[in-house]
Amino acid sequence: MLDDNLKAQLRAYLENIRQPVELVASLDDGAKSKELLELLEEIAAASDKVRVVTGGDDARKPSFAIVRAGTDVSVRFAGLPLGHEFTSLVLTLLWVGGHPPKVEPEVIEQVKALDGDFSFETYFSLSCQNCPDVVQALNLMSVLNPKIRHVSIDGALFQDEVEKRQVMAVPTVLLNGEPFAQGRMELGQILAKIDTGAQARAAEKIKGKDAFDVLVVGGGPAGAAAAIYAARKGIRTGLAAERFGGQVLDTLAIENFISVPHTEGPKLAAGLEQHVKDYDVDVMNLQKATKLVPAREPGGLITVELENGASLKSRTVILATGARWRQMNVPGEDAYRNKGVAYCPHCDGPLFKGKRVAVIGGGNSGVEAAIDLAGIVAHVTLIEFDSQLRADAVLQRKLASLPNVRIVTSALTTEVKGDGQKVTGLVYKDRNSDEVHNVDLEGIFVQIGLVPNTEWLKDSVALSPRGEIETDYRGQTSIPGVFAAGDATTTPYKQIVIAMGEGSKAALSAFDYLIRQPVPAQSQAAA
Repeated sequence: MLDDNLKAQLRAYLENIRQPVELVASLDDGAKSKELLELLEEIAAASDKVRVVTGGDDARKPSFAIVRAGTDVSVRFAGLPLGHEFTSLVLTLLWVGGHPPKVEPEVIEQVKALDGDFSFETYFSLSCQNCPDVVQALNLMSVLNPKIRHVSIDGALFQDEVEKRQVMAVPTVLLNGEPFAQGRMELGQILAKIDTGAQARAAEKIKGKDAFDVLVVGGGPAGAAAAIYAARKGIRTGLAAERFGGQVLDTLAIENFISVPHTEGPKLAAGLEQHVKDYDVDVMNLQKATKLVPAREPGGLITVELENGASLKSRTVILATGARWRQMNVPGEDAYRNKGVAYCPHCDGPLFKGKRVAVIGGGNSGVEAAIDLAGIVAHVTLIEFDSQLRADAVLQRKLASLPNVRIVTSALTTEVKGDGQKVTGLVYKDRNSDEVHNVDLEGIFVQIGLVPNTEWLKDSVALSPRGEIETDYRGQTSIPGVFAAGDATTTPYKQIVIAMGEGSKAALSAFDYLIRQPVPAQSQAAA
């Protein structure tokens, strides 16, 4: 099942196991159980500290528990954790086997201190690039704290369970049988949801910080580049981000990042974060900005207020808040989000195997989504507002060759329909004839571009009619000392490589602004 190269890598990783580990398998006579047993035996062959135990009695078959021998430390996978989840499997083996995680000591202590009864279940798909972060975070928590239990479930393999629980997006997390969260979450975000005092502690810590020379708001490619370029100038640099990595975390394949023929969003985001941490940058993750207050006088301190009640002050600010998926804003979309309305075909596509779906949008993203989904679902209807598709010609030719795809142009989606539990169809209007059409289906994948994360800036900096931050050729906004970069700005072409360049330029412009300002009084710098 594993090729020779992967087996060699596995042997090298498993040399870090310190305590004996048992793989307790619950199997039936099905083909997937045979595959799982083969996988477990190959893992056990890679380390003399790992052994397979059959005869497990878990109701989900095939499944297996990774158990620290002779203890109650245990993590369970239901299905075969391959694809994006193979890394989760290897890390869990190491953690259960006593290898220390690469997590800050204070976070480990926070997990260990949690008190209560926490039984987590996470539904994932093997093609979901958002799922591993959630699976790995909850697995680690269950290793560190015996009051926390976690099972990861391959939704494509346990279809009956998915249908019964109305799981229509991954990752979906249940806590003690009740909905807990959907979508990508990091360890810190999960802790913030269950540790009620976490936000207050974070706010108190932030309130004690001195003013920065440069404060970057946003942790995507533009924000990371800005922070690195600022820190390299030797000035006091801070970075506050709602989630480090930004929209890159939701990107699957990246093939146009110059000098890197292929990478994936989460891998690139991890590289960005590590590069930033190599410099003297005060990184404040999981911090959402809510208000920008300009300086009261030229050269004074600018204030950024945060959702948790704390504030940060800085001589200059670089806004790099990025963008998010644009919504259709039609009746039914909000009501059926994650109940058939989805925005990530790679993540959620496997949950619609054999069903009928629609893709909204005829650009590259929409056509690529339709092509991918056509190999999984029964039928795809692609709906485009314009009179023709806007995707690259090579993608259009591929789409047109697929027998289970219907292309509808000059169409305006007007409503998402459902039965109260899940999507049952959509309504669109022919823009040429005004004729209304109903399409029966089970899933809708929205791929109609981006909207900038700038709502919190409406009363401060100048925004374009599209809500983008207006900047000049230096990245300067309408407020002295406030610069901006990346997808949140009026800079055309929303690309990673462009965002990095714009972030670097904004940092250099901020530094140039600082050196031309009077040296701040000691009393002001400490304000």
